[in-house]
Amino acid sequence: MATYKKRGYRKPKEKVEEVINDELTNKVEGYVEGESTTEDVFNTLDEGANKAEEWVADNQKYIFGIVGVIALGVLAYMAFGKFVTEPKEAEASNDVYKAQSYFTQAVSATGTAKDSLFNLALNGGEGKLGLLDVINDYSGTKAANLANYAAGMAYLNMNDYQNAVTYLDDFSSDDEILAANAKGGVADAFVQLNQLEDALGHYEKAIQTTTNEYTTPKFLFKASVVALDLGKNAIAVKYLTRIKDEFSTSLEAGKVEALLGKAQAK
Repeated sequence: MATYKKRGYRKPKEKVEEVINDELTNKVEGYVEGESTTEDVFNTLDEGANKAEEWVADNQKYIFGIVGVIALGVLAYMAFGKFVTEPKEAEASNDVYKAQSYFTQAVSATGTAKDSLFNLALNGGEGKLGLLDVINDYSGTKAANLANYAAGMAYLNMNDYQNAVTYLDDFSSDDEILAANAKGGVADAFVQLNQLEDALGHYEKAIQTTTNEYTTPKFLFKASVVALDLGKNAIAVKYLTRIKDEFSTSLEAGKVEALLGKAQAK
């Protein structure tokens, strides 16, 4: 296995998006002037996506929606007796249910409760298996594969970037959104580990996986910020221009000009 270097009341959506845009504008302009870091820009961008209610928490609920569908499907199979042909899949889907519940709660939690719930999701509680148990005990099943994704995202949220890379790298999927998010999650971890070449490579893999209004502009923007830090201005110009031309209504599009000016100036 590879090793890696350490390193109540809700405002109307329009008002929320104005606040997001102001926050990200300040971060991007600060980055251009050398006052903000790559991490600052990324964190503000991700927070903005959450506040605007666009795929809450980087699609982490979506993954467990799929797990829930699988679990319900397994129950249906059991009713018809089909589970006899795939007992390991059925058992794995059943055992991952409690970990799913903890993970879903963690996504919505704040403060110390968030980390506690992620720990329960990873290691289990109330006598039930955690994600890591499912991965180890049911290797090769769909549930174990999905548990790799969830475990990687849990570690990313807990700032354990090496483990985030390890588990997200072990995940594979035909679902293009999940596949792109996994690669983007690995890239986010590499940014935190200050391994920017690796981060850029994984952002580019995420971009190549699928084209959509959610993941594509998000990872194009992040890739452009990292490319600028690496002095690869031509790449930054290419990605920023693509956001401007193809994703003009995205959150990221409104922040392109400041970075594009910096990239073109060199």
